[in-house]
Amino acid sequence: MADPILILIFTYIIPSLMAFGGIILIASGVMDNRHIITIMGIAAFFGAAVLPFIVLPSIIT
Repeated sequence: MADPILILIFTYIIPSLMAFGGIILIASGVMDNRHIITIMGIAAFFGAAVLPFIVLPSIIT
């Protein structure tokens, strides 16, 4: 049986924080003209979108 708290954390909390941090990094990188920070923000944002699909199948089964 899957732990509901783990499912809640990996479905809603961590991806939301990663996406928010990614948006902050993207905005900061664009305004300061620093490409590496912009790329890190894009990676964090896409990582937030993909994280539940990678982690949840291993938690549920």
